Amino acid sequence: MKKSYREQELSQHDFSDQTLSFTDFTEANLVRANLSGAKLMGSNFSEAILWKTKLKGADLRWAFLKEAVLEGANLEGSDLTAAKLEGANFSEAELMKAKLKGANLEKADLRWADLSEADLTGANLSEANLKGANLRWAKLEGAKLEGANLDGAKYDDKTTLPISEGEAQQRGMVKK
Repeated sequence: MKKSYREQELSQHDFSDQTLSFTDFTEANLVRANLSGAKLMGSNFSEAILWKTKLKGADLRWAFLKEAVLEGANLEGSDLTAAKLEGANFSEAELMKAKLKGANLEKADLRWADLSEADLTGANLSEANLKGANLRWAKLEGAKLEGANLDGAKYDDKTTLPISEGEAQQRGMVKK
């Protein structure tokens, strides 16, 4: 039976290392909650508030986080393969070494997010805001960047971009 925490107040709740796949967290308040290591495959976090939430190493494959607020959240090493993240707010989030292969980040807010060593292969970042994001060592082969704000986004020699270095700099990216 599928669990539902729809619209519930779950701030600071500890769900770490729990199996909660296909759970409904739509519009739930998970501010500063701990979901580190949790199995959340296919779960729905649409419009949920996950501000400063710990999701380190969480399994979020095929999860729905459309328009969720993950500002300042820690998703280091999380697996968001094929996740639906349209319009989600990841500003200042920690996404180091996160797996975002094939994820839909269209119109997502990734300002100042740390995506170092993240795998964004084939991700849709169309119209996403990556201003000031850290993309050092990130993999972006086949990623869609149409209309994305890349102003001040940092990359290095180890970053694999789907655009030329000339275009990257023309669009405001900074090699550091």
